[in-house]
Parts: sequence; structure tokens; C-alpha cells
Amino acid sequence: MSRRPTGSATGETVTVRPIKSLIVAWVGAVILVGLFAWIALLLRSRDTGVYFQIADQVSMMVLGLFIAGGVLLLARPRVRGDAAGIEVRNIVLTRRFDWNEVLRISFPDSAPWARLDLPDDEYIPVMAIQAVDGRRAVDGITRLRALHAAARRD
Repeated sequence: MSRRPTGSATGETVTVRPIKSLIVAWVGAVILVGLFAWIALLLRSRDTGVYFQIADQVSMMVLGLFIAGGVLLLARPRVRGDAAGIEVRNIVLTRRFDWNEVLRISFPDSAPWARLDLPDDEYIPVMAIQAVDGRRAVDGITRLRALHAAARRD
């Protein structure tokens, strides 16, 4: 029977999300929707030599919403660690690893974000812990490293 690591006595769960990229993504998405709405309104109010219909205006708004949704994917990264392992959610994929699969949580010099070092020279980027977040990133990686160390001791 395999034993799962118990980690800290408190059963702490550490969740880290980037702040600056979250703000940039939301502001960018709102600006894009506003820009496309403005363009959609101007399509029928200006004489351009082409006759635009309501369907063209609706299409322009839908296109703006799709592009804004794509920008909001940048707000998706999150990392969640607990006594059993770590879950890394980047822009598209979410992966879960037991602590015994993770060699270390590193933050290479001049890298934009942290990474999980795995066996066989593999690594997974952890986009939720970004260098631009400064002290918040340091706190997040320190807490995750503590969970990793506690799981390795058990």
C-alpha cells in the first residue's frame, strides 16, 4: 500500500495567481470590447461608399468578444499546492503532479516565470509565479517549496 505524504500539520493549501498579468489581461479585454463596439457603431454612421448592415455590426462585436476572450486566457494561470502534490494551470492545460514526481521548484535567472523540474531533464513552466510580481512571486515560491520539503520528509 502506498502512503500519501501528509505534509504540514495544518493541511495548508497554497494557491498563487499572477497579479500584474491578470490586471493587464482584464484591462486589455475591456479596451478591445470597447474598441470593437465603437467600430461597430461607426460602420453605419459614416459614409464609406460601402453599405454596412446590422449583421456587419453584430459580427464586429462578436469578433471583438472572441479576441477579448483570447486575451483573457492570459488571466488563467494558477498553481495550487497541498500536502499531496501540486496542480499547475497554465494558459490552456492543467496538470497535477505528486510531490514525489517533482525534483524541485526553480526560478532560473532572467526567466519570466518559475518552473517545476521533473526527472529526465524535463520541466513544466509555472506561469502563475511571474518575475514581474516581485515580492508576491517570492512569497508564493517560498510557500510551495516549504510544502515540497514537508512532503519529501514524510
